[in-house]
Amino acid sequence: MAESSVPERPENRHVAAVEALLGDPATHGGLPVERRETHAALVFLAGDDAYKIKRPVRYDYLDFSTPEKRAAMLRREMELNAPAAPELYLGLVAVTRAPDGTLALHGTGQPVEWALHMRRFPAGAELSKIAAAGGLDRAMAERLGAGIAAYHAAAPRRDTDGAELIGEIVTELDAAFAGMTDVLPADRVAVYRARIGAAWRAVQPLLTARTRAGHVRRGHGDLHLGNIVALDGRPVPFDALEFDERLGTMDVLYDLAFLLMDLRHAGLPEAANTVMNRYFFHAGDPAQLDGLAALPLFLALRAAIRAMTTVQAARLDGTGDAAGQVARGYLDDAVAFLSPPPARLIAIGGLSGTGKTTLARDLAPGIGPVPGALHLRSDLLRKAHMGVDALTRLPDSAYASGINAAVYDMMFDRAERALGAGHAVVLDGVFLHAAERDAARDLARAAGVAFDGIWLEAAAGTMLDRVTARIGDASDADARVVRLQLDAAPAVTDWRRLDADGPREATLAAARAALSG
Repeated sequence: MAESSVPERPENRHVAAVEALLGDPATHGGLPVERRETHAALVFLAGDDAYKIKRPVRYDYLDFSTPEKRAAMLRREMELNAPAAPELYLGLVAVTRAPDGTLALHGTGQPVEWALHMRRFPAGAELSKIAAAGGLDRAMAERLGAGIAAYHAAAPRRDTDGAELIGEIVTELDAAFAGMTDVLPADRVAVYRARIGAAWRAVQPLLTARTRAGHVRRGHGDLHLGNIVALDGRPVPFDALEFDERLGTMDVLYDLAFLLMDLRHAGLPEAANTVMNRYFFHAGDPAQLDGLAALPLFLALRAAIRAMTTVQAARLDGTGDAAGQVARGYLDDAVAFLSPPPARLIAIGGLSGTGKTTLARDLAPGIGPVPGALHLRSDLLRKAHMGVDALTRLPDSAYASGINAAVYDMMFDRAERALGAGHAVVLDGVFLHAAERDAARDLARAAGVAFDGIWLEAAAGTMLDRVTARIGDASDADARVVRLQLDAAPAVTDWRRLDADGPREATLAAARAALSG
């Protein structure tokens, strides 16, 4: 990451004075000012406001060497981020020079520099800090997955071949790692290089097809936990990559992969799995699931980029051994992503109130390739099929045999796509009829993957208590439905039967034992 600092250029002689102006409390009505620095920007925080300026630097991948270039990048940053975060991005503000030579923010003189005016968000609102404090719960992860799906749906399509874009990243990392064997073990780099090349070649046709299908878009480009902030409980992406349009153009699943990798690295596998599942559910198009075949590659590249940039940063700031250990950890992650476990299909059935969804959620993060199994829940698919949101209560007519068949067909179609892409799947439905259970087994056989059918059983009182206590859940089952199911309950002998009458942890332990046997 070569740098050429250029403040001595004539057009940049005002830079130090601009920094002094923005750092002066008098500029902000006497409010104290906090200064934040990155390698390419400075941010000044005062009260509820934040002002960001670009530093007069030039690296091998960006050029902020003139006021015009810095202003253009601030405008692009505003264009990219304001649609998703209008409450944060307020506009560009000129730093002007008066006839007597004095500088002013919001002045009327000749503009000499531009600042991006933002609303300051509360300390600790970044998801990286929320996650570190243990506050990134399932509800936030669900909102995050849904929000990123909406973000990508609104992103402009691009025609650039996705395989070509990924190939450029593979090549860049290959060259970078060749010069980092003093920090990264040469043998691990060699394993990574062999596996990443094979993985990229295997999915090139898929990536090109996804381009034609509209899945290459102008994405965020830097979608990690530190670039998402919680505002009123809603996760909001900000600080999208603005300095290189080609780097900002990518397969949407490569954009998502940064977040999934970051969650896994932060020790949050359950959140990563939840984000992935909510993303695919809200993305809507079942064909998106075909892209799961490229996810190991995408995750590996994201981890490898982290390894590279960690080494680069350490060389600039002299952090040495500590940073080297972090970089080696990311490289190990990348290598592991490139050897995913095989796909498998697990189906969880049982009457309402036996805990199917709870068990499916608990199992999914540890099943199959990272970030865990695709969890397909019949309750959610039924709501989507009927065109209503997850919490809208449906009438009994929505459970007629024809609609039931359509819902299971939707579930099996999505499962077939995911399994065909090499990913694991957990099916979550009542599976009251033998034909439905047989169809699940046949699906696994056709896909050439292992199959496990689990039938949960609980006492009638337990099931009635659980459905009565539900709040904010997609299931429409109530006590009346449970009683009807009990009257029609089959004697299931074709799947492994598990007692789900006890605590959640006991059911999970029994299921894991059954699946590992």
